Amino acid sequence: MAKKWILSFIGLFIVLTFLFPIYWMVISSIKPAGDIFGDSSIIPKRITFEAYINIFNQQDIRVLSYFKNSLIISFGAMIGTLCLATPAAYAIARRKIKGITLFLLFVLITQMFPSNMLALPLYSMFANIGLLNTYTGVIIANMTLSIPFAILVMRTYFLMIPTALEEAAAIDGCTRWGTFFKIILPLAKPGVFTAGAFSFLLAWGEFLYSLTMLKNNDLWPVTLGMRQFVGQYSTNWSELMALSVVSSLPIIIIFIFTQRYIVSGITAGSTK
Repeated sequence: MAKKWILSFIGLFIVLTFLFPIYWMVISSIKPAGDIFGDSSIIPKRITFEAYINIFNQQDIRVLSYFKNSLIISFGAMIGTLCLATPAAYAIARRKIKGITLFLLFVLITQMFPSNMLALPLYSMFANIGLLNTYTGVIIANMTLSIPFAILVMRTYFLMIPTALEEAAAIDGCTRWGTFFKIILPLAKPGVFTAGAFSFLLAWGEFLYSLTMLKNNDLWPVTLGMRQFVGQYSTNWSELMALSVVSSLPIIIIFIFTQRYIVSGITAGSTK
């Protein structure tokens, strides 16, 4: 019994440690600008929503345009990742390919590459083919981060689906693609949701590729838009925190509606 209480206390402490920066971000966004550093109390003494109003009313900072760009880039990266990674993962799971272990190891290694390592080569490639300052270039760059993860997650789900279902469908006259879309994908829905959610979130929070490839302010996502509140000599912390809170809402909404699939997808991947 004592061990259970100790473990519960340690778990609660870890959760609160991770949640405290988020809490501090929220209370900093509703504090008056002068109280962010002047009032160090955990519970704010004065509350104002002026920062939230200001971020949408500023003339030189187009927050709604930043959110639109982030949605375009994130949805584009998610759709592109699923379109490429889903059939690739299915083929890897079903075909007996020589050297598949080395290939999966290579996929896993590419997942470990940091974006700052790939930014310059991608910039040079996209400059030669005219993809700089375009949504397409940033979407493709973000897909390099999410495709390896999506392949590994969905391959695990495809391995869990019995091949007898495909054989029965073939006997009934269903084509390979028909079997894939009508039988396999619905059964692998948790894995597809997991891969799609993570690819969206990776693209939503990505900063370096957008900074490197987008010079036109009209194409900036919200991660680049936040730089507008950081000056050379001062930072508008209250409005920066307010924009950070607002930009976190899509992530929270996605986790609320897909947490069941994400948890089952991660669990399946860890036990296979």
